[in-house]
Amino acid sequence: MNDLHSPSANAVLVQDLSKVYTIDSQHVRALNGITTSFAQGSFWAVMGPSGSGKSTLLNLLGCLDRPTSGRYYLEGQDVSSLDDDALSDIRLTHLGFIFQSFNLIPQLTVEENIQLPLYYLGWETTQGGERARELAAMVGLEERLHHRPSQLSGGEQQRVAIARALSNDASILLADEPTGNLDTATGKEIMALIAQLNKSGKTIIMVTHEAHIAAYAGHRLHLRDGTIERLEGEPS
Repeated sequence: MNDLHSPSANAVLVQDLSKVYTIDSQHVRALNGITTSFAQGSFWAVMGPSGSGKSTLLNLLGCLDRPTSGRYYLEGQDVSSLDDDALSDIRLTHLGFIFQSFNLIPQLTVEENIQLPLYYLGWETTQGGERARELAAMVGLEERLHHRPSQLSGGEQQRVAIARALSNDASILLADEPTGNLDTATGKEIMALIAQLNKSGKTIIMVTHEAHIAAYAGHRLHLRDGTIERLEGEPS
């Protein structure tokens, strides 16, 4: 059984995590005292109605925002109050992101988009290019290396995004509605690829509102009004 309270035993541990936004002098509590853990190598779907706190939680887990209160441990490190530069380093070295809208740079080729995080990590161009080509082949895009996003289908663009998320060899992948802009058949292909990444040892935390997509995950966390409504799935 996974120890909920042990930072070192989890990929992610949050303790009494809260986030309050101030909008026009009004305080909006998006998350209210969340405590939970995500074990190394687990696959979680985060679900809930609009306004439940799903996106806020993912932004905090992705070090794109800071909690108002509480603690967030990422692979044993307390990242709750790190400054912007430190959070940027954490994103580059520990996390991979898969977005609904792909977030590819239109002027760059497939190879260049995949290689982009490695540029910021200081990799040499030759070494980064080799890594990008390996990842493109892994997601079935070895024949599309020199295409730009506008020349790709939605499914191909998401495969590029997945390859880019893997470029830094992060152990934790955060996915925000990864099939939201895809047709049903292509969505199944993308989810099969994400499930395979989980089987290879990656920790996956995925926001989705679709039950058939959440079914790929071994665990499901349901949010409502900024709190955990219930947890479902296999024991950690």
